[in-house]
Amino acid sequence: MSQSRALSAIEASVNVLVGWCAAFAMQLLVFPAVGLQADLGQHVTLSLIFTAVSFLRSYVLRRAFARQS
Repeated sequence: MSQSRALSAIEASVNVLVGWCAAFAMQLLVFPAVGLQADLGQHVTLSLIFTAVSFLRSYVLRRAFARQS
């Protein structure tokens, strides 16, 4: 039984949300440790860009694998 497009989108969204939380927290910790300066708005903007790319990647890969089964 294959996964619907809507369910693929929901799964990808949850996956990306959990990943975003972890990545955002790491970004807040790692940037200062390596000498990078960013204010909260810059952190949010950068993380949202990475989140959009991550969502698209996850969705496309999920649909590609769904076609294989």
